Formats: sequence, C-alpha cells, structure tokens
Amino acid sequence: MTHMNYNDEPQHSDQLVVQGTEPFNAEPPAAALVEFDITPEDLVYCRNHGPVCQSLCDLPDESCVLTVKCGDSTLLHISMRDLRSFPKAEVIAVLQCAGNRRKEMGAIKPVNGVAWADGVVANCKWGGVRLCELLKRAGVQANDYRHVCFASHATLCQDDTYYGASIPMKQAMSPEDYVLLAYEMNGESLSADHGGPLRAVVPGYLGARWVKWVDTVVLSTEESPNYYQQRDYKILPPEVDSKAAAFPLWSKYPSMTALPLNSVVASVTATPMSSCSLFSIYVKGYALPGEPSGGNVSAVEVSVDDGAIWTPATITYQQGKWSWTLWEVVVDKVPRTGKVYSRAKDEVGNVQNREGVWNLRGVAFNAWGVGRW
Repeated sequence: MTHMNYNDEPQHSDQLVVQGTEPFNAEPPAAALVEFDITPEDLVYCRNHGPVCQSLCDLPDESCVLTVKCGDSTLLHISMRDLRSFPKAEVIAVLQCAGNRRKEMGAIKPVNGVAWADGVVANCKWGGVRLCELLKRAGVQANDYRHVCFASHATLCQDDTYYGASIPMKQAMSPEDYVLLAYEMNGESLSADHGGPLRAVVPGYLGARWVKWVDTVVLSTEESPNYYQQRDYKILPPEVDSKAAAFPLWSKYPSMTALPLNSVVASVTATPMSSCSLFSIYVKGYALPGEPSGGNVSAVEVSVDDGAIWTPATITYQQGKWSWTLWEVVVDKVPRTGKVYSRAKDEVGNVQNREGVWNLRGVAFNAWGVGRW
C-alpha cells in the first residue's frame, strides 16, 4: 500500500471524548456505548500510534496490495480486488484496548500511557478474508512456522519505523478462531479511522494485535521484532515503577494476548422511593470475556454494600464466543448516595477480581466495575 499523505486526516466522529490529538486518540462515554448491541461507527474508539490518513481508503482496489513473505522471500502479492474474490467470512467480536480503564489504575499510582476511561471498547461485526484461507493460497502449511507477523508501513509511528504485531501460527490457522484480514465493519467498508482499507481482526486478543492498515504479513519462527510486540503491551511486576527499571526487563516477560475477565458500570439512574431516604437504581453496563479457555461471560452481579450481597443482573445481549455482554439490573431500597459495584463470571467459573494489579503501562485493569449516584 502507498505511503499516506499526512495532510488529509479524516474528519473524526464528534461523539468521542478526545484524549490526544497528535496522534489522534479518542473514546466514547461508556453510557452511550451500552445503548447499542453492535457499536455504531461514530462510537467506535480511535487508538493510534501515528497519523490517520483518508487517502488510503480512496485508492482503487487494484492499487492496494498485500504482501505475504517469509524472510526476504515473497510468497504472494494480492490486491484488495483479489482479496474480495475470496468467500467473505464474518464474525462478531469485541475489540478492546489494553489500556481500557487506565485512568482508574492511574488513580492508584501514576502510569505511562493515554489516560483512558472505560470507553476503549467496541463490539462490531467484521467482514473479510479468513487468514487461514489466504495462507493456504500462499502455499503455507500449519507446521511450517510458529508466528504470523502483521505490519503496516503506511504511516509514521511514534516508537518504531512501522507498526507491527504477531500471533501464534496455531491461532492464525485455526478453523474456529476466525482470524480475519477485514475490509468491512458492520457491513460497511472500513474507514481510515478504524484501519481501512484492511486490518487484522484477532478475536479474543487485545486490540494491539489487530493491526490497522496492514500491508504485509510475514511468516516467522519468532514473534514480531516490532517495538509494540517486544517493548510495549506487556505486564511488568508492580515493583517496576519507572522506565529505567523497566528497560532491562521487557524481554523477560511475555507479550500480552488476551485481556482479563472484566465488567464496567456504564450508567446509574436513581429514582426516589416512597421514603425520601431510599432510592431505586437502574444500572447498565458491559462485561468482557477473559482467556478463551474460560469461555464467554456467563453472569454479572452487582452489589451496593461493598460485596456483602450480590444481585444478579439480566444479560440483555451476547452473541457468540467473542462478543461483549450487555447487562442491566434494578436494585431497590438503596441509600441516597453511594456506590454500586459489578463483577463478571465466565463459563468455567472464573470471577472478576475485586482489585486490579498495578503495572507501569497501566494495562489489563480489571477491578470490580464501580458506579456512583
């Protein structure tokens, strides 16, 4: 794909809270998110490590070419036009940034990164080419390599000469995991803001591995050497509290894959009861699955008394293995002001942690969700 013209950044949605302009980073309010089962385009967060450019999506299909390589050997050049000739696969999967809820972790102790609230998540229907089908076209066998590396050279990048990430080959070739090279989101062509014309979709993995504007796929015996795979998006021990202390440790800790089981209280509406000192509260939120071995969310509960008693919430939406879960609940006879907590459970019985573990990069925060009224 052609390098972008940095003077034609697209018009971003005005429904997002801007967290940074160079590069552009923005998220919607969680209260708006939970009003939709499938996240509409205007409420899909924007996470960038470099400029966004509309001209990529304006190129004709024959000018957008994906390269599949092994080392210095090119296995396949394929245009967007030819990619569209493959049978289209679709999957509903939640995309979430590793830094979702970082602002909450930063309130415990300062962290490095964008101070995201709880809106860096989107549940969408993705359409495109199954990666396993593309690799078969390139003559790749499942046992030939250990990793599939995605790369985007189309834009400048904050910390490296390009943006890259990788996933294990077994994930890429799995018939159940629906790893896609996607050109559609919610039935429409991907916009530049969200990785168009082509992005990786890796259900169950954090968004850092869903490389946007992908132009190169490299088969390798090693993980991607890119900064964002090797020196970012890793969970370091809580005693590592400075960049200097972290420097020699990055290579000693694994790259993140899945994010932990999580839930968020997105909105609380309080209505006075007959006694002016008591309220009925209507609570809405979302929950997110953790490690794939745990399955999707099976239940969400809320508590207004610091976890002494839990009230089951009603699940109002869940679609398949990889989607988010929307939930709501009414709790009566609660005090005039206070807090409501949420916790999620998955299909094998894992329960969301009460406390999140602090780490320098502020990633994977999954303490009980909390709302106030």
